[in-house]
Amino acid sequence: MATEELAAPESEQRVALTTDGAIDPEDIKIGYIGGGSRLWALELINDLAQTPDLGGEVVLYDIDIDSARRNERFGNWIQERDGAVGDWTYTATDDREAALTGADFVILSTQFPTKDTFRYDLEIPKRYGIYQAVAATIGPGGIMRAMRTIPPYRDIAAAVREHCPEAWVLNYTNPMTFVTRTLYEEFPDIKAIGFCHEVFHLQSLLASLVEEYCGADNVSRDDIDVNVKGINHFTWVDEAQWKGQDLLPLVEHHMDQPSVRRPYTPEEMDGESGFVDNNQVTYELYDRFGVLPAAGDRHLVEYATWFLNGEMPEDLLRWGVKRTTSEYRINRWNGALDHDELDRYLDGGALDADEAVAKDVLHALDSLKLTSPWNEDPERVERYMTGEADYEFESSGEVIVDVLEALSGLKSFETHVNLPNEGQMLDVPEDAVVETNALLGENDVKPLVAGRLPRPVHTQIMTHVHNQETIIEAAFDGYDVDRAFQGFLNDPQVKTLQVDVARDLFADLIDAERQFFDDWDLEHADVLAESDRISV
Repeated sequence: MATEELAAPESEQRVALTTDGAIDPEDIKIGYIGGGSRLWALELINDLAQTPDLGGEVVLYDIDIDSARRNERFGNWIQERDGAVGDWTYTATDDREAALTGADFVILSTQFPTKDTFRYDLEIPKRYGIYQAVAATIGPGGIMRAMRTIPPYRDIAAAVREHCPEAWVLNYTNPMTFVTRTLYEEFPDIKAIGFCHEVFHLQSLLASLVEEYCGADNVSRDDIDVNVKGINHFTWVDEAQWKGQDLLPLVEHHMDQPSVRRPYTPEEMDGESGFVDNNQVTYELYDRFGVLPAAGDRHLVEYATWFLNGEMPEDLLRWGVKRTTSEYRINRWNGALDHDELDRYLDGGALDADEAVAKDVLHALDSLKLTSPWNEDPERVERYMTGEADYEFESSGEVIVDVLEALSGLKSFETHVNLPNEGQMLDVPEDAVVETNALLGENDVKPLVAGRLPRPVHTQIMTHVHNQETIIEAAFDGYDVDRAFQGFLNDPQVKTLQVDVARDLFADLIDAERQFFDDWDLEHADVLAESDRISV
């Protein structure tokens, strides 16, 4: 399986994001938008406490101030533990200006109420015969999420422009491509970077193959060098090395082993988590196109939609992929405002009802090789807080500390990032957000040229790039619903429907989630007026 040569050397660097103001690594201010987060904020708190070279203040902003206050208590509690070597204080606020003013870094990690959004994103398209695996970044549900998310992130970008224009903005919110693109379209001089951990899954897989076939011990994902190119959740790798050894032949050797590539039965998949990853889609796409996908199978199938066709769920389960259900989404996230898990960790209470949810989260973390202590065994966090067990710091597996250290001038660091295209991906429109490697240093991010993708893969990528750009254009041109529908209609999952049926699906989704579409011009939308599924 030959891969196409890069059109430019991988070391070539293009336009960089830079700023002149120095950051004092011992006196950093982080403004956290979404500071009541139930996962990312906790991992940040855990990782910062283990970093002796960084210190400062994290201001946790959230419209749900109670959740932010719980994270404040948890963060300051962690700082008192033996082994906490980072010097940090945590402050909760419901005043966004207070969080942003003077910030060196802004972290974005937010979510809409699941019962009012994801529930419909998954279940309404299913009634129309569209069986989405995740519905988080693309497909009819992902596009609805994008349309909901663009207005508040335009507002966030404007607030950064007003209160901390020189801050580095680190985005973890999905849909990653839409959010990052929105930030730059609203504030072109923003220094925003989008981060996703999907590529780490591939690096971990490759590390395990090195151990299995090369006799090496303790190979980590950090030992694996990959050339990343594509768009978020649809990234590809055409070069992978360990200590200079080409790993793609090793992948092919592994694929040839008995039982590595095989169909899965519904019985085998029964009881598995929606996060389970058997890599069957990855292997199939590599075999067909000669470049290695670098995202989890559950995401890949929503971009390479052949796997979502046929008899569902059997034909998806066959590939070892299980759909994320709306019940899971609701059970996992809906409790954030009313019975947040962290609240129970702090104040005591039973976790028995969460055993199934905890299993799902553990499957996800295991597949990504993330081992945050509260996710590895949620019940033991209560024991930490009550003093029944000793807290042991562990790595979350995220790179946020490396990013902070690099941008603060403590080291150089290379990782994959989402940034507007300025030449790092060839044959992709300028400013479209792409995911490639970049070199991070003091107040500096340099995207690295990744080269071209083979034409058949490039064709798949460009379909989604153009749809994403269409929806961004619609939002920034008066929140034009009819133009947004053009992007929706061109989505490969939606293309399985007749045009009038796709119109009714679009109207159904907007009607169900109307409370989040106040910014969009529903009243003058011809596509909605044509449908009997919504009244405007």
